[in-house]
Amino acid sequence: MTKYIFKRLLYMLPVLLGIIIIVFTLMYITPGDPARFILGDSAPQEMVDELREEMGLNDSYFARLGTYLKNVAFHGDLGVSYKTGRPVLNEILARYSTTLTLTIASSVLAIVLGILMGIVSAVKQYSAVDNLITTIALFGVSVPSFWIAMLLVLLFSVTLSWLPATGSYGIQYWIMPVFTMGMQSAAIIMRMTRSSMLEVIRQDYIRTAQAKGQKKWKIITGHALKNAMVPIVTTAGIQICGLLAGSVLVESVFSLPGIGKYVVDSINYKDYPAVQGTVLFIGFNCVIINLAIDIIYCFIDPRIKIQYSRKKKVEVNG
Repeated sequence: MTKYIFKRLLYMLPVLLGIIIIVFTLMYITPGDPARFILGDSAPQEMVDELREEMGLNDSYFARLGTYLKNVAFHGDLGVSYKTGRPVLNEILARYSTTLTLTIASSVLAIVLGILMGIVSAVKQYSAVDNLITTIALFGVSVPSFWIAMLLVLLFSVTLSWLPATGSYGIQYWIMPVFTMGMQSAAIIMRMTRSSMLEVIRQDYIRTAQAKGQKKWKIITGHALKNAMVPIVTTAGIQICGLLAGSVLVESVFSLPGIGKYVVDSINYKDYPAVQGTVLFIGFNCVIINLAIDIIYCFIDPRIKIQYSRKKKVEVNG
C-alpha cells in the first residue's frame, strides 16, 4: 500500500505543474494592463511604463513563467495583490476557513442524503418512492446552483423573513448556502448510488444471503453497499472538488467572506495575482482530495491490496 500511495504522490506533480501553466497562461493572455489598473486612467504613461518595468511585465512569457514557477515551487509565493498590496497567500488563508466550513458542511449533507436516497431508490425500484426520489434528483442535477440560491433568498429571506440573506454571523446564516450546494451534489451521488446498488443487488451472493435468511438491512449495508462503495466514493470525491470550486457563485450570492467571493472581487478589479493564486490554491486542494480518495480505495477495494502484494511477491521471487 505504501508503494501505491507513493505512486499517487508522484502523479500529483505533473498535475500541479499543468495547473500552474494553464492558469498563468490564461492570466497572461487576458487583455488589460495591470499597471494602468493600479495607477488609474489619469496617470501619465511614463509612470505606467516605469511600474511595468518594476513589476517585470515587460519580460517575455517564458521568463515570467519561470519566475512564477520558481516562486511557487521553492518559496510558496503566490504573488502580491494589486488591490491590497498584501501577499496573495495571506489573503487566501484569511478567507479559507469560511470556504472550508461551507464545503465540509455541504459535503456531509450531500454524501449522507445522497447515499440514503440512493439506497432507498434502489431497494424500492420502480415504486412511487423511487419515482419521487429520481424526480428530485433530476431537478437537483438540472438546476444551476445560483438559481437555487436566489430562489431560496426570495422565499425564506424576502417573503417569509425566516433566514438572513447575507453574512456569516451564526448557524442560521449557513442554512441556505449549505442547502444550495449540498442538494445539487446529493442528487448526483444519489444517482450513482442507485445505479451501483442496482448492479450489486442482482449478484448471486446477495441472493445467497437472502436464502440464508439474513435480515434485509444487514444484506443491504453489510453486503450490497460495501461492494458498491468504489464508484460512490469516486463520485463523492469529484463532488467535494466541485463544491470547493463552486463556492465562487454561492459565496457571491450570499456575501460569504470566503475565497470564492475573493476571486470574484479580484476578477472585477483585474487583480491577476489574486485570481491566479486563488485558482491554483483551489486546484491544489482538489489534488489533495483526489489523493485522499485514492488512499481510501486501499481500504474499500481489496483488489488494490492484492495487486500490489502480488507485485511484491513477484519481485521477491524473481
